[in-house]
Amino acid sequence: MTNSVVTAKSLSLTFSTNDGPVHALKDVNLTIEKGEFVSFIGPSGCGKTTFLRVMADLEQPTAGTITINGVSPGEARRSRAYGYVFQSAGLYPWRTIAGNIKLPLEIMGYSKEQQKERVDQVLELVELTGFEKKFPWQLSGGMQQRASIARALAFDADILLMDEPFGALDEIVRDHLNEQLLALWARTEKTIGFVTHSIPEAVYLSTKIVVMSPRPGRITDIIESTLPNERPLEVRESPEFLEIAARVRDGLRAGHNDV
Repeated sequence: MTNSVVTAKSLSLTFSTNDGPVHALKDVNLTIEKGEFVSFIGPSGCGKTTFLRVMADLEQPTAGTITINGVSPGEARRSRAYGYVFQSAGLYPWRTIAGNIKLPLEIMGYSKEQQKERVDQVLELVELTGFEKKFPWQLSGGMQQRASIARALAFDADILLMDEPFGALDEIVRDHLNEQLLALWARTEKTIGFVTHSIPEAVYLSTKIVVMSPRPGRITDIIESTLPNERPLEVRESPEFLEIAARVRDGLRAGHNDV
């Protein structure tokens, strides 16, 4: 019995455009195991988000194969295998925080009682209890992103896909949310796929770091983290952390040199 959640083999994706084909992904081979926190890092246009979208059945590969929990991304989507957190919180301004979080539950036909129970649970998970009646514009950017994460967790999917969720936030807020996300991951034991441009963020959060090259998006390195699961922010000053960060930097440089 395998614990593999995501298995990609020789995966490629080429977009057809008026200016000719765009090779977004090329020969990607990757396995993500259950409960891993996997970050994807690389320059803009390297296919990080595209790969996440292929996992989520939002893009279709043009060659190779990918399975999610042993089935196609389409089947995984229909069985609600994952929640997706986008770069912007994407909350409806006319709905309260609770109203935004319960939206997928309404669509899925959960009862009113189940909706309230799930909303209360995930608000507690992201430390927003007491803000359920507020509207998005009454919350800071960091709080809005936490509400967005709560919405993605509402129907208890095993996989959480996150596309640069903290990229637009200032460093202090980002550090705090990084700590909260690690605590959330430890409590829920989700499998997380996380796109970032930040080397420190990738190293701090991940059990595995996937380094990608400029287009066509290829994997130049897969780094298994040796950091402990318990990670105070101070771990970023440790020799072990700096060593992993240097390897990520080398992988990014090597990808540029290969182009």
